[in-house]
Amino acid sequence: MSRILACLALFAAMLSVPAAAQDQLPPAPYAYRQLEDPAQEQKAQDLMETLRCLKCQSQSIADSDASMAGDMRNQVRLRIKAGEDPEAIRAWLVERYGDYVSYKPELTALTWPLFAAPLVLLLLALLLLRKRFTRRLPVGEE
Repeated sequence: MSRILACLALFAAMLSVPAAAQDQLPPAPYAYRQLEDPAQEQKAQDLMETLRCLKCQSQSIADSDASMAGDMRNQVRLRIKAGEDPEAIRAWLVERYGDYVSYKPELTALTWPLFAAPLVLLLLALLLLRKRFTRRLPVGEE
């Protein structure tokens, strides 16, 4: 029985080594270093402020210290440096990580209910309030 437990402990330790090794990798070159061209860096900063960190989820990749956000900042800066359009970079990240990565959601066939739902709920509330507060005259009085 103790051999089985020892084997299981060894197996668990072997599985955790690759995960721990990923956190030991050095940060990407442009994760914490700005671009040399101020205009390109400004484009990169503007884009990074509109992209969500997928690990911490409440911060943009410009503000997050998560290693994944650093990798995303590196990709944005490398692509800006190569002359790629910020909206093309956003489209690439959305394609790779899904709509959730963008703080500026696009209106598509899949997302239109999210945009329409508040309007439908507001109209429904107004109809219910109108029925509730309209004055009803007793029968026979006009």
